[in-house]
Formats: sequence, C-alpha cells, structure tokens
Amino acid sequence: MPSGVSATTAHVSTTSEGPSVPILREGELDIISYSAEQTQRFGARLGALLRAGDVVCLTGDMGAGKTVFSSGIGLGWGSTTPITSPTFNLVHQHRRKADKQVLYHLDCYRLQSSGDAASIGLDDILDSDGVVILEWAERIEKALPPDHLWIEIRVREELRRNILVEAVGKRSEALLEKFRAAAFGF
Repeated sequence: MPSGVSATTAHVSTTSEGPSVPILREGELDIISYSAEQTQRFGARLGALLRAGDVVCLTGDMGAGKTVFSSGIGLGWGSTTPITSPTFNLVHQHRRKADKQVLYHLDCYRLQSSGDAASIGLDDILDSDGVVILEWAERIEKALPPDHLWIEIRVREELRRNILVEAVGKRSEALLEKFRAAAFGF
C-alpha cells in the first residue's frame, strides 16, 4: 500500500441490501462491489475520466478482479479492442477511435522487482502520452511514478469485492474526486 496518503474520517452508512455506498476519506474511496458486472461498471466510470499521463495501479490476489476492473476501464475509455489478461504478453496496447490515444495494459506478475520494470520498457511507456494500467503493481512499486491511483481489490465473498482506491499525488487526487462524483454523485 502506498504511503503519504492523508486520511480524515467521514463515514457514510450502508444498508443490508447491498448498495455500493463508499466510505469517504480524503484521498481514498472504499467501495463494495457485489458482482463482476458491477466491478466492471466501476472500472468503466473511471475509464471515462482517464486522460494521457494517468497511471492506474491495480493490486489484489489472483482472481480478485483486477482484469475485470481493467476491462471496464477499457470500455469507459473507448478502447476499440477488449482488455483481457496480458499474462502471456506483458504489455498490451489499445487505441480508441476518438483520438488514437494509446492505453497501455501491463501485467507485472512475472516481474520480480522494480528493476525488472526496465525489461518491459516501463520508463518509455510512462513517458508516452498514453494512459497506463498496471496489474500486480506492488511488484514494481519502487518504479512507479510519484502520481498515480492505487487500487486494491480484495475478495470478501464469492462475488463480493472490496475496492479501495487511493490517490497518490495532486493529479490523481483530482481524478479520484471526479471518479467519486461520477460513480456516486458526490
């Protein structure tokens, strides 16, 4: 989990029926998703807000929903091709019709350390004018740019997921606030 994120508490109550009501803390958003489809929709809401230079770091156990969330990002961003697991090809590039911008989807699972990030051209990717999604970002945490969204997806039950979004840096803080408004209206 990244350091340097301040938190002030302001909680919102949830109901037993299961609506996804976030717990509000400055610089973070804590969401409960009740299905893969809902997880993908949250990703789509975020994807619609992403612009060149944004970096989204995903972490969580195998099968937690990182790729489901990423596929939603691709849908919301406007990718012309579906986002799937990049496990065998560590880097996938996606484009959209609107402006030919590039979205890079990277799987860092097989990387052993931040030093391995150079082997997949991470510096060049981060220096490009694209949007970057990194799955298994904790494996290369030291190579991450100082400004990024850190999203941890935790399995709570078979279909229920806890999605914790933390903003690291001013640009990502603004993005988090836009995501909060797009997803929940406040």
